[in-house]
Amino acid sequence: MAAEPTPHRVAGLKREKSWHHEYCNHKRHQTWLLAIWSRPLDGQTEISPNEGQCIAQDAESEVKIQMAKTYKAVEVSAPGSLRVVERTIPEPGPGQVRIRVEACGICHTDAATVTGAYPGLTLPRVPGHEVVGRVEALGSGVSKWKIGQRVGVGLIAGEDGVCEPCRRGDTVNCQNPVVSGVNVDGGYAEVMIAEARGISSVPDELTSAEAAPLLCAGITTYNALRNAGLRGGDLVAVQGIGGLGHLGVQFARHLGFRTVAIGRGRDKEKLAKDLGAHVYIDTAGEDVAAALQRMGGARAILATGTSGNAMGTLVSGLAARGKLIVVGVPQDELSLNAFPLVFGGRSIYGSLTGTPIEGEDTLAFSVLENIRPMIETVPLEQAADAYARMIEGKARFRMVLVTGQ
Repeated sequence: MAAEPTPHRVAGLKREKSWHHEYCNHKRHQTWLLAIWSRPLDGQTEISPNEGQCIAQDAESEVKIQMAKTYKAVEVSAPGSLRVVERTIPEPGPGQVRIRVEACGICHTDAATVTGAYPGLTLPRVPGHEVVGRVEALGSGVSKWKIGQRVGVGLIAGEDGVCEPCRRGDTVNCQNPVVSGVNVDGGYAEVMIAEARGISSVPDELTSAEAAPLLCAGITTYNALRNAGLRGGDLVAVQGIGGLGHLGVQFARHLGFRTVAIGRGRDKEKLAKDLGAHVYIDTAGEDVAAALQRMGGARAILATGTSGNAMGTLVSGLAARGKLIVVGVPQDELSLNAFPLVFGGRSIYGSLTGTPIEGEDTLAFSVLENIRPMIETVPLEQAADAYARMIEGKARFRMVLVTGQ
């Protein structure tokens, strides 16, 4: 560590013998913040210029925090209506943390909240489950997390721990989960309350805007592929090159699979190969199943698209014992021919997000292999416009709200 500047004397403050140095990355400028305990004292005590600056900055921040009694949020006040509101800053309850949000991704799943379609949804509700920010306050009983630590929150942000899936260790499929933006307020806001057990640590190498989509689209595609029982060199296809698919292609390539990207139109071929695809299949000009069979059949196909009919036809492109893994949720039904399922032992199943520690795995692997989402950032106040852009299919490829924190 670099030597401290020459100390100078400041009246009225005493530095205790024990120091706590906390490293943080505020606004991407690396700064040593010296957390010191001070008390009034007659006389002169040596304090370095760096300390004096930090004390002044810390005092200024504390004043601002004390003055701020409210925060901005974007809530669904009625089905289809997103509006900016001011809310009173809440205190975290036992086992909870309060997060000062820096970024929140917009996901197609948010539509279930915005349209009011989610079963049992009560309004008003703040959507958002791709949340990254810094811990601002701790509820009683929270010991793992620290003030100022950067963390993320995904879709499944807590479990009841007593239902049968939880008791069997399958907390992602908890029957009474805490669901960000559905039964608790999510991240379309400057502040969010989260269960301490439901958050993930975010590595310094990722910006908050980059990390946010990885906590949903990232973990969904990464977990689906790494848990599919595949081996290095297996032929793996990713259907769709959109919000999920553009990450699926990257993960498939960096997990060591022979990667095929499936899209519509030759204009997507360059992007698919830039993302890591070895082969691109254009659905507008080729029979996808036949093309895959010419390559020996896919050991797995990750279906991320929005057409159930298109997904169903992919089964015939699988190798014997191959798997169609559905992570996209189309509006229409999947139509399947039973013949290739029975003759060849092929299968089809879905995969849903992951646990907080698996979120950390996703972020760590993304750092290791330099995997990043393609994003468009928009101020929080423009959430309605950003949501509309996502719904209309114009996003390239993930919309991310940023708060300017």
